Amino acid sequence: MEHMNFDLSLEQIAIKESVESMMTQFPDDYWMEKDRAREFPWEFYQTFAQAGFLGAIMPAEYGGSELGLTEACIILAAVTGSGAGLSGATSVHCSIFGLTPILKFGSQEMRDKYLPAVVSGDLHACFGVTEPDAGTDTTKIKTSAVRDGDHYLVKGSKVWTSKALESQKCLLLTRTTPLAECAHRTEGMTLFFVDLQVPEVTIKPIPKMGREAVASCEVFYDNLRVHESDRVGDEGEGFRYLLDSLNAERILIAWEAVGLGRAALKRATQYAKDRVVFGRAIGQNQGVQFPIAQCLAELEAAQLVAEKAAWQYDNGLACGDLANIAKLLATDACYKAADCAVQTHGGFGYAAEYHVERY
Repeated sequence: MEHMNFDLSLEQIAIKESVESMMTQFPDDYWMEKDRAREFPWEFYQTFAQAGFLGAIMPAEYGGSELGLTEACIILAAVTGSGAGLSGATSVHCSIFGLTPILKFGSQEMRDKYLPAVVSGDLHACFGVTEPDAGTDTTKIKTSAVRDGDHYLVKGSKVWTSKALESQKCLLLTRTTPLAECAHRTEGMTLFFVDLQVPEVTIKPIPKMGREAVASCEVFYDNLRVHESDRVGDEGEGFRYLLDSLNAERILIAWEAVGLGRAALKRATQYAKDRVVFGRAIGQNQGVQFPIAQCLAELEAAQLVAEKAAWQYDNGLACGDLANIAKLLATDACYKAADCAVQTHGGFGYAAEYHVERY
């Protein structure tokens, strides 16, 4: 096992620079317009897919690049750091890493059928876990899948399913055995890769405060027939498969948050240099400097934990604790940096033209 090294490899530098170059095609005004129109960023998605980034961690046999989690993190941090923020990252996040349960636990037939289309960008997928009455207490989900010959009948509802409107398929967590009949709470749950754009499924966007370019949705399943070939792995093992991928997703989100936090501070710093009040730039005042410096320190600390978590994941080491710690520290630091950017802009921080309110 290699010792941890904080220097990016030549390949990682090339990846970072490639994404940053691509993102110059999609400036802040592009993302503001997409948010305002509540319109999915199709131009960005297609460009991202054509550049091969959707297949970053996928094996070459499915058209992927076989890179590590660290490289995927570098890619998504460069997306959010460009100012695209979560509207950019969320539009591609699930395709990059959300379908690892299929890669690791799905049948060969399932992998061959779906993964190449995910990598090319032709198949859009989302992730359905959270329910109205079962948020982080995943074992309490009620969406059921009842066996019916070589099919299952799926009935129930999910909430906060991002990108459901644009997706043809959803990686859906269900209960195939009622909780009361399970010896352990985490048993009896099964993952399926289900169709979304069918009459048995109703999708309703949730009006929300931000990240309007990618809708978060309520999704209702009314006796949706799912063939057993679209079951991921073994019946009853869905929760274990889910946990296996969540650590990686939390590390990815931590990197995305640090990228966005840096974008916010970049705008705050520039405004503090440019804005002149009482004959001097406001950035010369310690009351403006200190909050920015504090936010930078917290982002740097969060970045270190996120890097270590990704390194441990890529080296096959247990990383559940660090994955969660990284997500906690990075999202808090990102939020604080975004708020600092708004405060630095004063009243203009509330104006869309300066973009920090969107961050």
